[in-house]
Formats: sequence, structure tokens, C-alpha cells
Amino acid sequence: MGYHVVRLTLTFAVLASMPTQSESSEPSPRPTLLRALGPWMGVAIVVGTVIGSGVFVKPRAIAQNVPDFAHVALVWVLGGILTLFGALAIAEVSVLFPVAGGNFVYLRDGYGRLAGFLWGWVEFWIIRAASIAALSTAFVDGLHRVVQNLAGATTPWLSPTMHVGLTASVIALLAAVNCRGVRWGGGLQLVVTIAKVGSLVCLMVLPFAVAGFRDPEGIRASLLDQPPSTTFSWSGLGAAFLGVVWAYHGWMSLAPMAGEVKEPQRNLPIALGGGMLLVMFLYLGANLAYCVAMSLQEMAALPDGSIVAAVVGGKLLGPIGEVLTLAAVMTSMFGAANGNLLAGARVAFAMGDDGLAPRWLSWVHARFRTPVNSITALAACSVLLVFGGAWARSQFEMKRQLFDMLTDFAMFGAVIFETLAVTTIFVFRRRLPDVPRPYRCPGYPWVPLLSLTLPIFVLWMMFVNQPAEALFGVAFIGVGAAAYAVQTRK
Repeated sequence: MGYHVVRLTLTFAVLASMPTQSESSEPSPRPTLLRALGPWMGVAIVVGTVIGSGVFVKPRAIAQNVPDFAHVALVWVLGGILTLFGALAIAEVSVLFPVAGGNFVYLRDGYGRLAGFLWGWVEFWIIRAASIAALSTAFVDGLHRVVQNLAGATTPWLSPTMHVGLTASVIALLAAVNCRGVRWGGGLQLVVTIAKVGSLVCLMVLPFAVAGFRDPEGIRASLLDQPPSTTFSWSGLGAAFLGVVWAYHGWMSLAPMAGEVKEPQRNLPIALGGGMLLVMFLYLGANLAYCVAMSLQEMAALPDGSIVAAVVGGKLLGPIGEVLTLAAVMTSMFGAANGNLLAGARVAFAMGDDGLAPRWLSWVHARFRTPVNSITALAACSVLLVFGGAWARSQFEMKRQLFDMLTDFAMFGAVIFETLAVTTIFVFRRRLPDVPRPYRCPGYPWVPLLSLTLPIFVLWMMFVNQPAEALFGVAFIGVGAAAYAVQTRK
């Protein structure tokens, strides 16, 4: 059944992208993207894409790798500050180039066409597609648990095949909505982001409301006087930061949509900086609530695939609390998948427009004013990753969860090229010194330099802790370089 839903929905998206007879028979100016995103929708895209699954799922992995709450707070706060620094730097570059494409444009104009192509290659095939696939997978996991809890069932009601089919159907539905118009996709993002921010605020307050605010000493003891969950190691710290990097990933998602932002010189910095400040506040508050509700040892011992937020909700309010928390988590993941599809399709559009990808990817629907071919292609790639990842996991009897496989797959390419994109601020400051800059990165050059320290550390730790995944990522980039050579010889 899931397969047929996917097929019908993707067919609708493709049909929507085809010009009508009147459109094709009369020559007309080429449709362009519509500047329809204001500051609120910009903040919603940043916040809604960043807050997906990480803050609800990754705290378990972090608890397994750091010994106490002080280190938990350190990785979340330091990760957030350094990510904010990167956002402040990329805001300056995006104001210089307020067009569709984001990092593809910055790397192409900063380091040459090969760099731009490799970003688009990794972005399309690994970062966005895997992120959409991972978030949709986690969304269906949450839906499965909600139905199971409401029905009081003890056995799974979704077979592996049904799970994969339903995940693909979610991706196809998002593609259809985004094909319909940027206001539809942006409006959906705004509504979902408001819901997820509200649910995170409730989650932050919940442990204190249940336990009462009358025992500050007990709260302090629950945070600081717990026995260590593990011993400290640099490799463990690196693994914890990898989880944090995934949780903060998506902060660049507004840049590819700069060509659809109203008053980009004003609204891009507001959305990037303000969005990241709000995310940092919510993340630290949520992790404070987790650690008040349960010890790090309990968190580290949770089974594979556990959603920490749902466990906390169930512990504090019983089954109804778990169901409500799962519903909030599902909303968050759905919104993050939508944000990734919104942004990722614009990179493929820009590459097609530049001639570094098939030209049909840059076609804009005359009525909907959206890059429907790029949206459909990215959705189809994400569906293929869902099916391929599930097949590989069953065929080779992999013990890791599909979600963790997909997120680590996405992070390697993201860390390399997003770090390189931040460095373009130095290139353009030197190459274009006299170009007016309505917004300048505060604290230049130290702010962008400091933002590079975290991704470089995480990248090194990935080679140490996960050499197979890292080497596969390097090989995939090499394949992209070969594809570029073939493309440019035509």
C-alpha cells in the first residue's frame, strides 16, 4: 500500500511540473522564483530545520560518551556558540549573494566551479537526501509508537516493509506540498515550528512543574552529584560533539533560499542569528529538563532507538505523557524534513541553472513558481535511500539503527563542505573589499575562525572512531570529482 501511495503522490508532483498546452504553445518570459519569505518565515525555516530529531534522540548517545551533566552542558553550549558564529559569518556572505543556491554559489564563486559542483554533489546525494530520509524514518518510528501505546499493543503493528513504504509516503507528501508553492512550504514550516517550539518549552518546564519548584537543593543534587555515567575520553567527547553537530545541523538551510527572501540584506542576518539563539536556548533547556528527570546512567542505558523526550514524558506523566511527547517529537521531525526539502531543492535548481547539473532541474513552474523538478528529484533520491538503507541493514544483518546510519552518512559531507563555505567570508573580504556590505560579521576575523574549530575536531574524530564511514565519504567525493570531469568535457 505504501508503494502505491508513493507512486501516486510522486506522479502528482511530476504532473504538476509539466506545462499546460497554453503555457507551452505561447512564448513567454521564463518564470522566476518568488520573493515571498519574510523574517518570521525565515526564522521558522532556520529553527524548524535545525530542531528535528537531535534534541529528542541524541542525548542518549551523548550520555554514553561523557561522564556528567557539566560535560553535557559543555557540548550543547559550546556547540551552539560555535554554530552561531558560523551563522553570523555565512549571513554576511548570503547578503553579498542573495540568490538561490547557498553554499553552491559561495563555493563556486569563492574557490571555483569544481568546489561548487562537489558541494552540490554531496549536498544532493548525501546531506539533504539522507537527512530527509532519516527524519522521515524517525517520524514513522514515532507514529508507530504512538499507535502502539494508544492500542495497548505489545507487538509491533508495522512490518519492516510497511515501515519503509509509509516512510516513503511521508516524503512524497512533502514533495507534493512543496511543489504547490513556496508559500505552502514556508507556511507549513511556520506552523510546524510554532508547534515544536511550544512543545519544547512545555518539555523544559515539565520536570520542574511535576517535582515542584520548592526543592532547589534536590534539583542541584540531581544534576551535579550523580555518579559518572562513563569515564572521560577525547574520543568520547568527539562522539558526543558529533551528536550535537547533527542536532544543530540545518542552520544553513535558509541560505539556499536567499533568492526567495524579501529584503534579504535585512532579513537574512535576522533569521540566521535570531534563529540560532532561539535554538540554543531551547536545546539547553530541554537537556536540563532531561537530566533533572533521570540520571545520565539511566539515559545511557536506554535501548537502541529510544526517544529520550518520550521516556521523560512517560516517566513524569505516565502513558499519556509519553504519547503527547511522541506527538510533539513527530511534529518536530516532520517540520525538519520539510525544511530540508525546501532548502535542498534550491541547490539542485541553482546547479541546473548554472549548467553543472541537468538543465531540467532549473525549470520553474509558471503558476506555482517553484522548482518542481528539483523538489521531485530530491524526494525520489530520499526514497531510494530509505529503501536502500533498509535493504542493506537486513541483507548484512547490521545492528545499528537505520536512523543512526543515515545521520552519520549525512554528517561527514556536511562537516567538510559547510566548514569550507564559512571560509569563503575571508575570500570575499579580500577579493571584494569595496562592495557595499549592509551587514558585516561582528568580531571578524575571530568569530568565523572560532566557528571552524568544532567541525575540524568532529571531522578528525570521525576518522578516528568511524574510519569506514569517513573513507566511504572521501571515496564518494572522489566519484563526484570524476563526475565533474565528465560533465565539463561535454
